Amino acid sequence: MTRKIQLLFWVIVLGIVDAVIPFFPILALALIYVLLEKPPWFLRSVREVYGLN
Repeated sequence: MTRKIQLLFWVIVLGIVDAVIPFFPILALALIYVLLEKPPWFLRSVREVYGLN
């Protein structure tokens, strides 16, 4: 399974969980974490998905 498919799978899973449990915004919290912390794994994942090196 490629990195792109794995990321898409987890985004879909988180979206479903976010829709099922509406009082706990999981995707919004994940977005806030990525924006504030700028984790290195996120940049690596974006570069892999878009083919940037």
